[in-house]
Amino acid sequence: MLTDLGVDPPRKVSPTTGKETYAFAKSDEAFKALLDHPNYLVQAMVAARLGVKSTLEETRTQRLIDIADRGTLPIPLRYYAAHTGRWGGDDKINMQNLPRSSPLKYAIQAPEGYELIDSDSSQIEARMLAWLAGQQDLVEFFAKNNDEIAQGIPKSKMQYDPYKIMASQIYGIAVDEVTDAQRFVGKTTILGAGYGMGAAKFQAQLKTFNVQLPLEECERIIRVYRESYPKIPMLWKKAGKALESMMRGKATSLGTNKVLGVEGKDGIRLPNGLRIKYPNLRKQRDEDGKEELVYDTKKGRAVIPNRIYGGKVVENVCQALARIVIGDQMLMVARKHRVVMTVHDAIASVVPKDEVTTAQKFIETCMRVRPSWAADLPLNCEAGHGLTYGDCK
Repeated sequence: MLTDLGVDPPRKVSPTTGKETYAFAKSDEAFKALLDHPNYLVQAMVAARLGVKSTLEETRTQRLIDIADRGTLPIPLRYYAAHTGRWGGDDKINMQNLPRSSPLKYAIQAPEGYELIDSDSSQIEARMLAWLAGQQDLVEFFAKNNDEIAQGIPKSKMQYDPYKIMASQIYGIAVDEVTDAQRFVGKTTILGAGYGMGAAKFQAQLKTFNVQLPLEECERIIRVYRESYPKIPMLWKKAGKALESMMRGKATSLGTNKVLGVEGKDGIRLPNGLRIKYPNLRKQRDEDGKEELVYDTKKGRAVIPNRIYGGKVVENVCQALARIVIGDQMLMVARKHRVVMTVHDAIASVVPKDEVTTAQKFIETCMRVRPSWAADLPLNCEAGHGLTYGDCK
């Protein structure tokens, strides 16, 4: 059931048999972590399996009610919570995993006389991936699509929408012939296939959106993506070699303009000087006897080996680079307007009602500023405002 919902079930080595098995016990931290999954169905399934009384959405609802009785909503953040450097929640308040469709968004309100502005960086990971891989044609599609958006060209008339271009390549038709359903498949491909996703997982991902495609068709789509943008699979291979260099303690570089420094066992150096590390990186064999690379992560008191490979490294660094971009942009916004929340690639601010229009333009300008280490990276954003967080669409 988890696989059908696009979730890779956590696994462990059985202490009795010595073979790999599913980690579905109450003591399995990786399984319990799925209680925080953004998909309600995953939450409910894991909650039922663990025998707990409530899902994340229910406990969060009660927590917000309790906070409302005390005063305003705090947004505590752990600075480097994720492996990629992204922020995380703290003190039992984690807005980072608040689902897009959650009705609780409407419970988060601006103070009287103010409105919330929420600005979300558009497809920043897909843009970062194309730029990092040196896939210049895809980078240019994003840049030209920015121009189309600025000119107010409707989506149906856009010629450089990367999702429509992907769909036209998948279905062998002109860009202006792409239907909404075909564009959705193109969008899912661009956003999902960039880190080495296989056909089976791609099929499961589409299924979560009620799109049913045969496995053979999914295999063809993945193949078209990789053939259309060959420098992205090349980046996966280079990242795999970078892992080998790390394990041997050797230095190398990774990505466009050598923006990432691979510094042996010290991990991957990011443009801001921080690092992504892979502690105790080593080779081991899986239950089928196939050799794989793993590194150790901590889940509570447990130390869990995590499989790592080129595509996953690329995902790690793209998320880390996006986090650096958003962090810099957040500081720009904070010079003029109060930043009250960040959710991955989005920034939420509270501004007086009579300043909303000018404030939104300023925030959008900030979120299009390119970092000094990626001056040719096309960025864009989508912003909205309202009395509640849910109204910011």
